Amino acid sequence: MNKIGPIIVIEDDIDDQQMLVEIFKKLGYLNEIRYFTDGNLALEYLNKTDIHPFLILSDINMPKINGFELRNKVFTNQQLQTKCIPYLFFTTAADKKSVVDAYALSVQGFFKKPSSMKGLENTIFKIIEYWTECIAPNEYE
Repeated sequence: MNKIGPIIVIEDDIDDQQMLVEIFKKLGYLNEIRYFTDGNLALEYLNKTDIHPFLILSDINMPKINGFELRNKVFTNQQLQTKCIPYLFFTTAADKKSVVDAYALSVQGFFKKPSSMKGLENTIFKIIEYWTECIAPNEYE
């Protein structure tokens, strides 16, 4: 895990993206934030870049490929597995089936988007702080 790498946000709702832009700016994290409105574009970036992202925040309900399909493609890609990128679902769609399906794909977290800016800010803060402290296998290479 590259704690100074970019944070990949896959979110097709432009309003949600704008709120996240404001929150990341307010929280002052130094990581570059890369936004993608479509899972295929994010996957193309992840496969082509030599950069090791810090983490992936992915919506579930997206056009072209949904978050589950994208997670499966990342999870089964040997090259991406070695980058040790935490994959987290960050979505408004939280139900038992979605949570069970997500963890069946070895996702590292499932978060329901809070409806308020303050709630959203608190959740993003907790996520980033947790993963900043977390140790990954590739730190011992």
